[in-house]
Amino acid sequence: MNTFMQRNENAPSRPLDTVLRERFGLTGFRPGQREVIDALLGPGAAALAVFPTGGGKSLCYQLPALMLDGITVVVSPLIALMKDQIDALERQGIRAAKLDSSQSLDDAREVTQALRDGAIKLLYVAPERFNNERFLSLLRELRIALFAVDEAHCVSEWGHNFRPDYLKLAKAARDVSAERLLALTATATPSVVRDICQGFGIPESNAVITGFYRQNLTLETTPVEAEDRDALLLERLNTRPPGPTIIYVTLQKTAERVATFLAAKGLPAQAYHAGLESEVREQVQERWMTSGNGIVVATIAFGMGIDKANVRAVYHYNLPKGLESYSQEIGRAGRDGAPSVVELFACPDDVPTLENFAHGDTPTAEAIQGLVTELLDMGPELSLNLYALSTQHDVRQLVLRTALTYLELEGVLRQGTPYFVGYKVQPLVTLEELVGRFKGERAKFLRDVFAAAKKGRTWYTLEPTVVAESLQQPRERVVKALEYLQEQGLVLTQVTEPRQHYTRLHSDKGADALSTLLVRRFQQREAQEVARVQAVLKLVTHTGCQSNALVSHFGQWREAPCGHCTFCRTGEAQVLPATRPRPSLPAKLDVAAFRALVARHPEALSHPRQSARFLCGLSSPALTRAKLGGHALFGALDAWPFAEVLGFCRQTMT
Repeated sequence: MNTFMQRNENAPSRPLDTVLRERFGLTGFRPGQREVIDALLGPGAAALAVFPTGGGKSLCYQLPALMLDGITVVVSPLIALMKDQIDALERQGIRAAKLDSSQSLDDAREVTQALRDGAIKLLYVAPERFNNERFLSLLRELRIALFAVDEAHCVSEWGHNFRPDYLKLAKAARDVSAERLLALTATATPSVVRDICQGFGIPESNAVITGFYRQNLTLETTPVEAEDRDALLLERLNTRPPGPTIIYVTLQKTAERVATFLAAKGLPAQAYHAGLESEVREQVQERWMTSGNGIVVATIAFGMGIDKANVRAVYHYNLPKGLESYSQEIGRAGRDGAPSVVELFACPDDVPTLENFAHGDTPTAEAIQGLVTELLDMGPELSLNLYALSTQHDVRQLVLRTALTYLELEGVLRQGTPYFVGYKVQPLVTLEELVGRFKGERAKFLRDVFAAAKKGRTWYTLEPTVVAESLQQPRERVVKALEYLQEQGLVLTQVTEPRQHYTRLHSDKGADALSTLLVRRFQQREAQEVARVQAVLKLVTHTGCQSNALVSHFGQWREAPCGHCTFCRTGEAQVLPATRPRPSLPAKLDVAAFRALVARHPEALSHPRQSARFLCGLSSPALTRAKLGGHALFGALDAWPFAEVLGFCRQTMT
C-alpha cells in the first residue's frame, strides 16, 4: 500500500509546460519525464524513474519542486552531483543548498535557518545523514513536499552497488511525513525495479522505464591480448576523430601508467583516481570538462554526477565489473545525441583481478561469529567504535556496516543517532567573561563543566558522558551547551572518537543462527559479483546483436538488430583469446618467507582467507594495522584466481 499521500491544498496550479519554459528554458520534455511528474502530482504521489545516464532524471524533481509548497529533499551519494546541480539552480534563481559533513558549523547553521525560513526549495543530502536524529527532527518541523532518492538501485542488496543506508530511506521518508516520493536510477534490472518499488512503496504501474538502447552509440567489443592493449588504444585515438574521451581502467596504477604512456605519445591524457589529492582530482576534472579533446584515464571514481554532453568516446581498457557498471559508464558518451563510439577491450586476463575484489569483501565465518557474539554480549545499549570493531574482527568498514544493517533487518538492532565521545573546547574569551554572560544556575553549570574538563594550554578536553555523570546532568545538556557557545562565537570546538549508537531489540535468534545467516548472505553476494564479471564476457562472445543483448539484461526487448555493434558490423561472434597459462602454485612465491611472515603476524594472516587476500593484493583492516600493504609478498599472486590461492593457503597452512 502506498503511504505517500498528496495534500489537496498542495496541488500545483500552473501547467507543466509553462514552468518548463519559464524556469528551465526548455520547449519540451524528454522521454519519460512528463509521465514521472504526472505520477508524482497525481493520486499515487510516488514514482520510479529508470532513465539512461544523461536522460534527464534531475528535472523530474527540480520542476515539481518549483510547483509545490514545501521543500524537496534530494538524497544522493554523489557530492559532485550536489555541487553541480546547486550551482546550476542558483544561476537560474532557484535557491538550493546541501548539508554534509564537510561544511563548517556556521554554513550548516545558515542552511538550517534558511530551511526554517522557507527560503530553500531543494535540499541535497547524503543517505548517511538520516542516521542523525537531530537532522530528522529538523525535517519533521518542515513541510516535505517531495522526497527524491537518486541512485535508488542502491536499495537492492542484489543490485550492483548496494549501500546499507539506503534500506532505511523509505522509513525516513515516512517519519518526516513526506507527501511524495521519487526514486531515480540509470541502471536497474527487472528484479531491482521490483525491489525499489517494494522498498519505497511505489506502485509498479508508476515505474517509468524509458529504455537503455542508444542509437547514436557504436558499440564495439574487441578481444585482445593484454600486451597488445596499449598499441590498440593508441591506434584508436590517433585514427578516430578527436573529442572528449574517457578511458576506464580497473587499478589506480594502471590509470597512471596508461596516462603517462599516452602523454608521451603527444596526447592530452591525464590520470584520475581516488588515490590522488582532492585538489588534483578537481583540476583534472575541470581541465577535461572545459576541453574539446581532453582524455582522462580513470578508475570508476570518475564520471558519477558529471554532466558533459559531448563525450565522443568511452574505452574500457580493462573489463568492467558487470553489465550494470558497463551500461552506466558507456552512457556518458554522446549525451548530445551525436554519433559516439564505445569500445571494450576484452582480455580474459582481467578476470582474476575483478573477481578478487568480490572475494576480498567476504569476511571469514570466524570473523562474523566473533562480531555477532560481541554485539550480543554488549547489553541493551551499544556504543560502537566502527573503526576499532572493523580492525578487531578484520572486516572492512563497509562490510561491517552491511552486517549491522542485516542485523537491523532481522530485528536484532535499531540504530540511533551517532555521537562523539570526546570534545575539545577553546574559549575565545576569558573563562570569567564567558561564564559572566550567564546568570544563576546556567552560569554555575558552565563553570562546573569547564572545571570537570582537563585544561591544556589553550584547549579544554572533556567527555560529555563523564562530565554529565559527575554533575548529575543529562549528557545532552552538556553537548547543547557547548554547541550554543560555538554558535555564539564564544568558543571553538572539535569532536573526536565517533561512535554509533544501537539499541538491542528482542530476538529469538542466537549468535550461531545469526552468524550462519550473515555468512550465507555474504557468500551469496560474493557469488553474484563473480557472476557479473562472467556476464560481461558473455556479451563479448554473444552470437547476435550485442546492443539487444545488453538492453535485454535490463528487461528491454528489441527485435530488430541495431546495425552498429561489433556483431552486426561483422556478422561473426567474437572469440576471446585464451587465458595465458599460469605456472602451478606456489610458483613466484617464496613459501618459506611466507610461512615466516604468517608466524610473525597471526592476527592478520593466520586464517587461509586472510593469507589469500594478502597474496592477491587485497587489503584488510588487519593487514593495514600490521603495515603489510608495502611488503614484498603483498600481491605476489594477484594474477591467480582467488579460489586457487585460497586452496593453496589452506593446504600450506595445515
